[in-house]
Amino acid sequence: MNSKPALTTIPVFYMEEMLAAPDSYSPSAEKPRHVVTAWQDAGLPVTLQSFEPVNEADLCLAHDPAYVRDVLDCKTDNGFDNRARDVADSLPYTTGSMLAAARSALEGGCACAPVSGFHHAGFDNAGGFCTFNGLVVAARRLLADKAVQRVMILDCDMHYGDGTEAILQHFHLKDAIRHTTFGRWFRAPRQAQAYLKLLRETVGHFPACDLILYQAGADVHIHDPLGGVLTTEEMIERDRIVFEAARATGTPIAWNLAGGYQVPLAKVIELHVNTMRECVRAFGTPDVPVSPLAGQQTVDDLPSPDSSRSN
Repeated sequence: MNSKPALTTIPVFYMEEMLAAPDSYSPSAEKPRHVVTAWQDAGLPVTLQSFEPVNEADLCLAHDPAYVRDVLDCKTDNGFDNRARDVADSLPYTTGSMLAAARSALEGGCACAPVSGFHHAGFDNAGGFCTFNGLVVAARRLLADKAVQRVMILDCDMHYGDGTEAILQHFHLKDAIRHTTFGRWFRAPRQAQAYLKLLRETVGHFPACDLILYQAGADVHIHDPLGGVLTTEEMIERDRIVFEAARATGTPIAWNLAGGYQVPLAKVIELHVNTMRECVRAFGTPDVPVSPLAGQQTVDDLPSPDSSRSN
């Protein structure tokens, strides 16, 4: 049973230093600013908080030290397939946001890191717009600090968290970190109900964990050019299942934005606004709207792009 009081506002760990402007198909390095602004414009009760960037030693909890140094020194490619200084400088902050949100969740029950770019990053390699695996870094830092004994990484991004899986295998962490990545199994709209069924089963394991790290990817939407499983309403149900289970069981949860590639970016932002509504509904005040406003066009009403791209 949950013993923590409702949150007046949801802590959001955001700083301008986490932003970058790579020339990339992915909007993830610049997306946090737009999403945070949209949450504020929607009147959602969020409080922006500063935080400390992680250091090299923290990053080495998940990665080869030589790889970490080379990325930060711009001597090897990052997840955007470039060696841009602004990307390198942003990376300790994106992972720092995830770690700060996790620590905050342990105290208050729920917090958000409005960042992306983690789950394809492996022990000594970048990939799929991901450079450092902030999920594993946050989990291992808290495990080392004895703040937790068991963490669940609940990855509801569209794509398989192959980097996370590889790191957990490298360090033999499967007993301490439970990894559930829905991109392993679900690829098409006909699987939507099976997706939600498995999710309901998965949240049943929350009480066995001290912390949930939740990737609330927007790219699972049926119209995402790199996705295609859930409708807008099914994504709202996805988030409702996760946040209500965390709240009901008293399991702390820290969540991030993960992927989302629809154009224009406003379509992606709408989905992230819905996720924050569900977060507020579960952990905060009960009178905040929890679904798209009636009469307004949603991303489900828009034509699906014809694209075969995948990451």
